[in-house]
Amino acid sequence: MSDIAPAASAPLFDRLGGRPRLQHLLTYFYADVRQHTEIAPIFAAHIADWPAHLEKIADFWSGATGGPVLYRGAMPQKHGPLGLEERHFQAWLGLWSRHCRAHLPAAEAEELIAVAETIGRRLRQIVALDGGVARPAPP
Repeated sequence: MSDIAPAASAPLFDRLGGRPRLQHLLTYFYADVRQHTEIAPIFAAHIADWPAHLEKIADFWSGATGGPVLYRGAMPQKHGPLGLEERHFQAWLGLWSRHCRAHLPAAEAEELIAVAETIGRRLRQIVALDGGVARPAPP
């Protein structure tokens, strides 16, 4: 009997190819994000230093995929004041799915898409709660 675990039990981060592969994916993905009619204006209004932002996002996805936990910050709360709507989530997730499938092996692409969808569901809840708190009460 072998002491080596099957590859599928390795963290998604490792199966993706580590940080270099994440950075590759993020570079192409965010190039499309920056041109997307629905979400590009949101990013343009809030991101001045794209290389630094891509490093921060790579830190986030590193931890989210079972790699080194490098991201420091309150990611969900940063999205609260952006005025995000369902169409923004759908645009982001649509681009993410397309890029995952184009740049990653099929199994890892589907797993990373599922991670993003889970994060998206939670973020939708947080944004809705933040939005509800921020709105004035009706007269």
